Amino acid sequence: MQHATSLALPAPSRTLCLSGLRRWAGLLAGAAALAAAPLASHAAYPEKAVQVIISFPPAGATDVLARAVGAALSKELGQPIVVENRPGAGGAIGLAAAAKAPADGYTMYLAAITNQAIAASVYAKQPASLIEDFEPVGGVGAVPHALVVPAGLPVKDLAGLVEYLKQAPGKHNFASQGTGTLSHLESELFLLKTGTQALHIPYKGSSQALPELVNGSAAMMFDSIPGSMPLVQGGKLRYLAVASSRRVSLLPDVPTVAESGVPGFEADNWFGFSAPKGTPQAAIDIFSAALQKVLAQPELQQQLGKQGAELRYLPPAELDALIRQEHETWAGVVKSANVQVQ
Repeated sequence: MQHATSLALPAPSRTLCLSGLRRWAGLLAGAAALAAAPLASHAAYPEKAVQVIISFPPAGATDVLARAVGAALSKELGQPIVVENRPGAGGAIGLAAAAKAPADGYTMYLAAITNQAIAASVYAKQPASLIEDFEPVGGVGAVPHALVVPAGLPVKDLAGLVEYLKQAPGKHNFASQGTGTLSHLESELFLLKTGTQALHIPYKGSSQALPELVNGSAAMMFDSIPGSMPLVQGGKLRYLAVASSRRVSLLPDVPTVAESGVPGFEADNWFGFSAPKGTPQAAIDIFSAALQKVLAQPELQQQLGKQGAELRYLPPAELDALIRQEHETWAGVVKSANVQVQ
């Protein structure tokens, strides 16, 4: 019996050793899983809906752009893109909401860059900065404005308008979408560069300004192409030039302001995606790559081209440079024109 017992003792010992090895293997596997977890989460981005905040109400140029590009991005990324309109305070409400959102890759801000650059100089106190509080993700392109005049105004081109204004300095008006908007500052820049004078009459958006322009209450206005197009097609208004640095594909026969004899005039009305400061670089890279793909889609280009949009992808570094340049450019215009918000 003693011999049998001595032979039986090694078996439990071997069992304990195997059990211990299994426990160590389990611990090592768990550690490896934890170490790989961040990589897995990055690789799976996005795992849920991505919110896109904009600073303007529905149906405007920013909203149309956000929803069309967002729908294409949703297909590319495999997750919903939810557009949230946060208008007010010259764009500051939406900007602040996006800046304060969690920096986890699931909130993006589609900035109307040129408008935001103007607001940064016009409004003394801003709750957030597009330069300091965000990471650039990718440029989307531009939705240019055009210079329109009443059809009954006795001018046929931009040179004629300049001469018309110079014949009666300060006796004519120009309309805008509101004080401190791009529509306002484009006109101020135009007056500065042409040495002409006109009185500013601000309205609450294009829907109020355009009918007054048709009635002759103002001699000119810079407005979005989608907003003014129906009245131009109806023979009520006339395009003289586009504000962008190059001609718009929707209006190939309409020259730029610079081409029409005002060198240095350029207002492209840029748009681009930014993310709250601290957003993981992996999320920015994935979103930016998807954006580049969808902006190259002919169907999306055609769809938004009918709205006057000129789609053009800009990588993060180029977008960052553009944002800084736009802030510098429009700060100079605001200062020169002595624009003040009442």
